[in-house]
Amino acid sequence: MLANFTDQGIRGAKEPPKRAEAFKKMAETFGVVVKELFWTQGRYDVVTILDAPDEFSATALNLNLSALGNVRTESLRGFSAADMTKIVGKML
Repeated sequence: MLANFTDQGIRGAKEPPKRAEAFKKMAETFGVVVKELFWTQGRYDVVTILDAPDEFSATALNLNLSALGNVRTESLRGFSAADMTKIVGKML
């Protein structure tokens, strides 16, 4: 998941580590594991690597986080090497 701080979120710029712990606990309620969370420079302010049981759980977490108003998120679906082997195996 990629995230950018909103105006509301940047006003609390001293709170990201505390917010990150709260986010990890929130993720657990959706069955999602936060594998890594990085504060970044450049186009995005935060990059988070998640492991979710399905897209529904990841999307519910994403919407719940966004509703708090501190970040705007963008999610990406990643594929493992095993997934890609299955995918390309279906190619004509």
